Amino acid sequence: MPKVLLVDDSAVERRLVEGLLHRSGDWQVVSAASAEEALERLAESPVDVVLTDLRMPGMDGLELLQRIRQQMAALPVVLMTAEGSEKLAVEALRLGAASYVPKPQLSTLLIEVLEDVLGLVRADRAHNDLIECMERNEVSFVLGPSPELIGPLVDLVQQMTAGVGLCDATGRVRLAMALEQALLNALFRGNLELRPEQLPRDDTDVFQQRRTQPPYCERRLHVDIALTSDEARIVVRDEGPGFDTSGAQDTSTEYMQRETERGLVLMRSFVDELQFNERGNQVTLVKRREVRAPAVESPAAPQAAVAPSEPAAPVVWGDLTTGSRVTDSISGRTYRAVRAAEGVTLSAPAGDSLTFGLDESIDKSRYRVYML
Repeated sequence: MPKVLLVDDSAVERRLVEGLLHRSGDWQVVSAASAEEALERLAESPVDVVLTDLRMPGMDGLELLQRIRQQMAALPVVLMTAEGSEKLAVEALRLGAASYVPKPQLSTLLIEVLEDVLGLVRADRAHNDLIECMERNEVSFVLGPSPELIGPLVDLVQQMTAGVGLCDATGRVRLAMALEQALLNALFRGNLELRPEQLPRDDTDVFQQRRTQPPYCERRLHVDIALTSDEARIVVRDEGPGFDTSGAQDTSTEYMQRETERGLVLMRSFVDELQFNERGNQVTLVKRREVRAPAVESPAAPQAAVAPSEPAAPVVWGDLTTGSRVTDSISGRTYRAVRAAEGVTLSAPAGDSLTFGLDESIDKSRYRVYML
């Protein structure tokens, strides 16, 4: 069960967020009423993710983020942003925060964001030994209307980035989140021309129709990746009509509070350059080698909790928690696990699913499991 450190000076807000996490049934929550208390909690026991408010008396969330980045660089920090804190949130994202959730959207986005961040952290820890000697890598992909391929591609880029030593664990997760948003945007809003209200959180009729309906199903995603120890340059191009990118640099309150534009905010904040072509159907993400500040010596500061990428045998489906990521080596699809009393259901972005009994053994030769 992943452990969350919740930091907010408002007791009411803490109870609200604690309730959301407890209702999901899969989170252990430790709370702190100030950034100073949060650092004390981190010194007592490691956690998997920090969820913090930005505006607090004394040490604010931005300073807390900087302290965590200095002492525990691999520990992801997710921000909760209230109206009026948008510029501070953008600065925090640039300084190393893993993601953000506007407070008005906590009930709909919080669990999804935390699961995404932790899923990417787990994936980043897998297979790094296999590619640690990589110096340069260039690869191109052409994808059809298959959202289930996006997860494996993002995981692969994380592993490649680790191989060239471009950035630390947090930097790799941030680059992965930016790429994931670019791919989802290119597929759903580019090639399939889905309006924001049609985007598939779960399965939708219009999404399934367009996957098989010309001209949408005939369009392809083109992804070109060039990685060295100094720079990652990733170009994502769709074959849709393009869109207006004039708001790409918008940091206004209204823009950042829009759920549909959250992906663009993350992309802009997590890479060093974000370039669109004139038509608006191609985006280039550039991430340069990080200049890391010296770590602050702190004998009491723990490392972030590290879960094994695959538990020791024997393993059954009942060992999984909701949010764990499972990759099927045969189909190449990446699923999210949802645990219930009757069994574990694996759900893919495309809407297809598989269900296993809690006592059934996991076929390790087929399924790669990233446990939460």
